[in-house]
Amino acid sequence: MIMRLSNWLTVVSLSLMIIFPVHASEDSEINSAELAEMIAAGNAPAIVDTRSTFEYEAGHIPGAIHIPFWTTLWNSDKIVASGHDPVVVYCAHGPRAYAAGMMLGLKGFPNVVYLNGHMSGWSKAKLPETVGSEP
Repeated sequence: MIMRLSNWLTVVSLSLMIIFPVHASEDSEINSAELAEMIAAGNAPAIVDTRSTFEYEAGHIPGAIHIPFWTTLWNSDKIVASGHDPVVVYCAHGPRAYAAGMMLGLKGFPNVVYLNGHMSGWSKAKLPETVGSEP
């Protein structure tokens, strides 16, 4: 049952992306260096990794919580952010993050910010990564 619901939500979100393409504007993106500085300074926003469990455990941005994009609608309560606090969302290259961001908007998170370059850009810049299931 959960798998069927998961598949259905995936199809619906991808269909919505085709019908209503989501493109991050410059003001809704953050670059890797800026996010790394915020993490190092201890004032990072909520960070959500929307990749698979395997990808997340292999290496993720320090402090990022794991919410696979297809579970965003029912797991958004794991995000500690209020009001207009920014929520940084990323995946490997972009599509899953944009689908999750759309769902977060529906769940009342008005300030979704996408990581420019996503995890591939973060890794390419050789920025710190956390391995395992803990943020």
